Amino acid sequence: MAKLYNKLPSIEIKGWEQAVWNGYGQISKELQRSISGKQRFVLTIECYPGVRIEEIVTGLQEHLNPVKVVYVEKAVKDQERIDNMIERCLTDDRVFGYMAPFDIVDFYDSKKLAQIQAEIASLNEGVILVIGTGASLVSNADALIYADMARWEIQLRYRSHEFGNWLADNHSEDILRKYKRGYFVEWRAADRMKRAILPQADYYLDTNAKDAPKMLSKDALFDAMKQTVNRPFRLVPYFDPGVWGGKWLEDKIDLEKREHPYAWGFDGVPEENSVYLVVGSTRVEVPAINLVFFENKNLLGEKVFARFGAEFPIRFDFLDTIGGQNLSLQVHPLTDYIRETFGMSYTQDESYYMLDTVPGAVVYLGLKDGIRPEDMMMDLERAQAGDYSFPAEKYVNLFPAKKHDHFLIPAGTVHCSGAGGMVLEISATPYIFTFKLWDWDRLGLDGKPRPVHLQHGRKNIQWDRTTDWVERNLVNPVVKIGEGEGWVEERTGLHELEFIETRRHWFTAKVNHHTEGGVQMLNLVEGEEAVVESPSGAFEPFIIRYAETFIVPASVGAYTIKPTERSQGTRLGTIKAYVRS
Repeated sequence: MAKLYNKLPSIEIKGWEQAVWNGYGQISKELQRSISGKQRFVLTIECYPGVRIEEIVTGLQEHLNPVKVVYVEKAVKDQERIDNMIERCLTDDRVFGYMAPFDIVDFYDSKKLAQIQAEIASLNEGVILVIGTGASLVSNADALIYADMARWEIQLRYRSHEFGNWLADNHSEDILRKYKRGYFVEWRAADRMKRAILPQADYYLDTNAKDAPKMLSKDALFDAMKQTVNRPFRLVPYFDPGVWGGKWLEDKIDLEKREHPYAWGFDGVPEENSVYLVVGSTRVEVPAINLVFFENKNLLGEKVFARFGAEFPIRFDFLDTIGGQNLSLQVHPLTDYIRETFGMSYTQDESYYMLDTVPGAVVYLGLKDGIRPEDMMMDLERAQAGDYSFPAEKYVNLFPAKKHDHFLIPAGTVHCSGAGGMVLEISATPYIFTFKLWDWDRLGLDGKPRPVHLQHGRKNIQWDRTTDWVERNLVNPVVKIGEGEGWVEERTGLHELEFIETRRHWFTAKVNHHTEGGVQMLNLVEGEEAVVESPSGAFEPFIIRYAETFIVPASVGAYTIKPTERSQGTRLGTIKAYVRS
């Protein structure tokens, strides 16, 4: 099969070619147009945590020559007060915290903010540049810019030790702890600020690429998001090495060779992925979560939005163990536990769709009949203490796995993919809540033991999910529910305890689909390529290729999928996930 997978998908935006500026020179010229003729001008740049503030200041100073640069973060509370405030949400755990309720203003000292406001008010002429996370708290801006970046780029900056967390001197700290602080504390506060401030902004600044900013007018951005959620679209994928990684992603998707093999592929996680918006000749990178924040009803649909709020509840990602190793043996928290312990409103139910396998591939799923929980936990504790290998096959079922099998994994079920599988993981979105029980005597790529969470695991393992129940409920529960000329539709899951429904279509001809008022996520699991079309011509034909994940917003309504000329005469397959009514 040809390597057609598009690693840089983009969305063409129409009508705003004059409302995009590339580089600090063009951006400054646009700002000078607003400044011209004014004796005093306050330019405020509100920044998502992780933005390179000094780069922006340097890039604009040369052209705008501000009389004062005000760094708003000089007004934050002292470190001890901040540490005391967020301590409950960070916890001592290396991985897990508690979802923080804070707003950006909670990190600021009101007296210091008042002093900065007075300092700005005392300046009677010239350009005054106010910048930082929280900059919009201190000034009535003549122009407000929102400087943004994607979560994946933030993580890369964490890893390079270029950046620590916001308001933390922790550049060299363990990446898992930095990610934890971002996930549970600062991104929550920053997202609340973004949702409040971005609609009030004049401009949107893409700061993902170093020294290569792109700016859109706010109106252009919001119309671009509206254009995006009225058609099928793809997120920008990224791929990451891991200790158990395989060779399938590198080979089939034609990825750059790395020292450590790729373990994960993410092309269906709006909290982490971006979208590329092409405006004229300029490509602007926007976090995909912005679509969820500002186009939630068109994207998610009213029923899904009413149930989950501004969160995208479905996630598709890749787990590659072909030529690699077993994933960690693990379990996910029950809904009550994740809510009470971590402050999340729903849990990480999931499933493994086998996109590909090699002979001998297996999935570990559920517990064997007749085991004693106390024996299993004792052996896990011995293994965690060292000098003992946990006998996983004594306690956990092994099921042979072949291409297109579907294994369902409701929360509380012990599981992992064994070596030899290319998994399309279809799951609910709270994606970091994995309680590792056993990691096969491995160290992480950082040379440290990967975190194991037996204290959480023991409270969530459902001991009655044993062999017979698992075979009846979780292994390939495929039911044909419809067929026509050139197509067959099957229900493949998920389990009734999970809120996601999955449907697979095999087809050699056109298949009719409808969003039924809710967002849908799909992947082309068989065949080289297909085309998604609107029966009414509401959007342009959209080509999808093997293994590509794509989103069909609720607003799309009716759509069709059929083979392209390249795929004529071969059987194609899609897997579709959506929230059950």
